[in-house]
Amino acid sequence: MNVAGLVNEIDRRIRALPKPTTQPIRAVRREFSKRLREESPEEVLALGEALLGSHRWVGYELIANHPTAMRLLDVAAVERLGRDIDSWWSVDAFARIISGPAWREGLLQDSVIQRWAESEDRWWRRAALVSTVALNDLSRGAAGDTRRTLDICARLAEDRDDMVIKAMSWALRELVPCEPEATRRFVAEFEDVLAARVKREVRNKLNTGLKNPKR
Repeated sequence: MNVAGLVNEIDRRIRALPKPTTQPIRAVRREFSKRLREESPEEVLALGEALLGSHRWVGYELIANHPTAMRLLDVAAVERLGRDIDSWWSVDAFARIISGPAWREGLLQDSVIQRWAESEDRWWRRAALVSTVALNDLSRGAAGDTRRTLDICARLAEDRDDMVIKAMSWALRELVPCEPEATRRFVAEFEDVLAARVKREVRNKLNTGLKNPKR
């Protein structure tokens, strides 16, 4: 497999789209996933990493949708794929598609995500929280994991970075369908340190099922 050639081909195909929005780009990705199905997981992982600079989430989805590429993920590979995360969208793509599922499937130890939660880099702290979403996303096969989710949330409960606050709300709201009472107790326990936005949105979710119900 010619990784450089495929990177260029994917880039040309995406740039040629009349409207390069999520669905048309994903259609291109699906086509390449079919082409790459029989390729080795090592090569697909290399392709995903090579796409970080141009079409990051496409690279992530190529890895996630290959029959065996995700099985190769370890700490070093995951952190390479998280290289240069520097925006909410790059973090969320990384954590939803790569690190969260890898953690859920036992490819990453809890200590890795805990280390990210203690990082000086706001984006890695956000990645720690967004990684918990994969533990609790029932629509994607998760069974729920209260212990690990609340461990990460507790480590970042006092964080006042806006990107972390928004991720905290998301992480807790995703836990609500799995363990509403545990979520409610957590918000009460950390009442004095959680950001007002987190308390408001999570309690809205608990009480109404919506993040921001209409008045």
